[in-house]
Amino acid sequence: MSYIGTPPSNAFTSLLKQDFSTSATTGYTLDHAVNNANDIALFINFVRQEPTAGYAASGTSLVLTSATASSDDMYCVYLGQALQTVNPANASVGSSQLSPIAITGQTAEATIATDDTILIHDTSASALRKMTRANFVSGIGGTNTPAFLAYLGSSQSIGTSQTKVNMNSEVYDTDGKYDTSSYRFTPTIAGKYFVFVQYRIEAPGTNDSQVIKLFENGGEVVKGEFNSATNRDHTVQLSTVRVLDDNDYLEVYSYNSNTKTLNPGQGNTFWGAYKIIE
Repeated sequence: MSYIGTPPSNAFTSLLKQDFSTSATTGYTLDHAVNNANDIALFINFVRQEPTAGYAASGTSLVLTSATASSDDMYCVYLGQALQTVNPANASVGSSQLSPIAITGQTAEATIATDDTILIHDTSASALRKMTRANFVSGIGGTNTPAFLAYLGSSQSIGTSQTKVNMNSEVYDTDGKYDTSSYRFTPTIAGKYFVFVQYRIEAPGTNDSQVIKLFENGGEVVKGEFNSATNRDHTVQLSTVRVLDDNDYLEVYSYNSNTKTLNPGQGNTFWGAYKIIE
């Protein structure tokens, strides 16, 4: 069987349709030239007309056997003309139809803007979705918060009695979880937290000892100790990881074998914590 008319240039095409403004006449003009009446399907009042018997067509001339009325509905479909490329049927394109360089052949982005989109597969919907770079980044990994860093704002005397260190000045406090009046960190979010403490004490005597303690919920959990060998200022440090529930809290205590003064300032006596990304 041979095909009559202009071959479509694409596998996925729809045919051209032309609507006519009708009047009491037999002569009409086609938008596209045809070879003969068989190149179009003509419909008057939604009834298909028989080629050559109901109409004749050649070039852009359409001649009806009987005149139409102005109230008639008339249109034709060009059987050999493609209107446009249209989408293939749903789920009809497989991986074998895609070019191997459909993705790899594209230009790689050196930097990604916040509103650039990323293609991602939604497993719950079994569908491809697009997501902005900003939302994509915020949705992975997690954040190191709550987090805080506080320091001793003014000198504090620490003696032989166990005393809470009054670190009342904040460098940052991401979620407002550090209390500068009670010197207590209550993250309220369960997880693993890295905790670090440092204090610098004025020149102790030879063989003096300085102790720093991390308390959790009012009880000692970690202790750091330094025994001085010289009469010079010393720095004592402590770091640990604590697994905290949403209602746990942390505090720092200290005592010395002799009453001494903690040096204030962000670079001397400070402590902080942050949530570890899991």
